[in-house]
Amino acid sequence: PTLPKSAFSNLFIVMTRQIPVDRRLASSLSYGSNCQESAPEMTIKLYSKFRNSAGERVRIALALKGIHYEYIPVGTNGKISWDDYREFNPQGLMPTLSVGNKSFPQATAILAYLEEAYPEPALLPEDPVLRAEARAFAQYIASEMHAIDVIRVRRFLHNQLKIDLDGIARWQSHWSEHGFKALEKTLERRQVRWEFCFGENPGWADIHLVPQVRKAVWRFGLSMQEYPLVFEIYQRCIDLPAFVAASPSHQADYEGGVSEPALKQS
Repeated sequence: PTLPKSAFSNLFIVMTRQIPVDRRLASSLSYGSNCQESAPEMTIKLYSKFRNSAGERVRIALALKGIHYEYIPVGTNGKISWDDYREFNPQGLMPTLSVGNKSFPQATAILAYLEEAYPEPALLPEDPVLRAEARAFAQYIASEMHAIDVIRVRRFLHNQLKIDLDGIARWQSHWSEHGFKALEKTLERRQVRWEFCFGENPGWADIHLVPQVRKAVWRFGLSMQEYPLVFEIYQRCIDLPAFVAASPSHQADYEGGVSEPALKQS
C-alpha cells in the first residue's frame, strides 16, 4: 500500500538507521559476555515470520540475553508450511518456542520462560513496583494494541463484515493513535526520566514498544510527532545490536521493502 506523505520522514528514519547485519547470521548472534549456551538436549528453536511483531519481541529478548537459537520461518518461503505449523501449534498463531522436545506459543509466556530460565541479564527491574509498571506497559501493547491490529482481525473486518479499505485504515489509525497517547502519558508520569522505558538499559517494556512503533511507522505510515517520548526511546533502541539483529529486515525470510499480507484470501 502507498504510505501517506506525512509518514515519509519517519519511514526514512526507520529504514536508514539499520546497521548492516547478515540476515543469515541474525538468529545466531550473541552479544557481550552474556552469551548463554543451551545444552544439546535443550536446543532452542523460534517459529515465526519476519514481520510478526510478537516474534520480534522474542527475538530481541533472545539477543539481549545472548541465547543461541534457530530461527524457523513459517509459511510461504519458510521452513515449515502453515498446515504443518498448525499441527505443531493448534492455535496457529506466532510465535512458538521449542525447547528440546517441548514447545509452547504466545510471546508473553515465552518471554516469562526466558526471564526465569535465563535470568541474566534481567529484562525486568528489581523493584517490585517498577516490575509491575513495566509489565503493565508491555501488557497494554500486547493486549490493547497488537491484539486488535493483527491481520486476522483486519481480514475478518474486510471479508466478513465488508468494511472497505478506507474503513480498515481508519480502524488501524484510530487504535494506534489511542494506544500511543496512553503510552506517551505513562512515560510522562515516570518519576525518573530513564534512557529507556523503566531503566538505564532496555528491558521488558522496550522489547514490546519497539516492534509496535516499527509496525505503526513502517507498515501503516503513522506519524509519531505527537508521541516524542515514545519515539525517542524507539530511536535509542533501534541502533543497538540486539534490536538490529531482531528487526524484520535482518531475518532470513525477509521479502524486501514495505509489504503487507493481502486482506483477501483465495
